[in-house]
Amino acid sequence: MTNKNMFEDAFPHDKQVGGSHYKELPIQPYTFISKNKLSFFQGCVVKYVCRYLFKGTPIQDLEKVIHYCELEIERIKEETK
Repeated sequence: MTNKNMFEDAFPHDKQVGGSHYKELPIQPYTFISKNKLSFFQGCVVKYVCRYLFKGTPIQDLEKVIHYCELEIERIKEETK
């Protein structure tokens, strides 16, 4: 018998767990983040900027963008000491 989830298992990048706020984007945030070798904080900024209009929590997601920018600034400051 064929596993009906066979294609989901074979193509995990086509699957989104918990919502559909990234599904319609032409470039998935994880693809952009990975190919550009962004830091964790930079990746979070990309992720929240991409989803804030679709997730239902736009103000909270934009506040997260600001928070991750602040964390990235602190990371850079620590690296340059």
